[in-house]
Amino acid sequence: MNFSLSLTPLDGVYIVLLCIIVGIAIIKNVPAVLHTPLMSGSNAISGIIIIGGAIQLLGPKFGFNLSTVVSAIGVLVGTINVSGGFFVTHRMLKMFQIKK
Repeated sequence: MNFSLSLTPLDGVYIVLLCIIVGIAIIKNVPAVLHTPLMSGSNAISGIIIIGGAIQLLGPKFGFNLSTVVSAIGVLVGTINVSGGFFVTHRMLKMFQIKK
């Protein structure tokens, strides 16, 4: 069986938009009490977004188009989210350290 997957630039935009919709649906259903402890887990999700955006940016060169712009924005926002998530997690863990 010969299976070949050929993606157009528009398919990349659909993938990014689907990721945005799924991400919003996941975060929207998290209670406020659990939001801070789940920040570490969301770092993994943002890491996947960064990797997906980087793969899209490093794929076949179709020139400057909507897919490139959306992927670059996804990588930027994902990087900001991961950095902020690590900062919040570090502060949260610091609260539980024994003071000397």
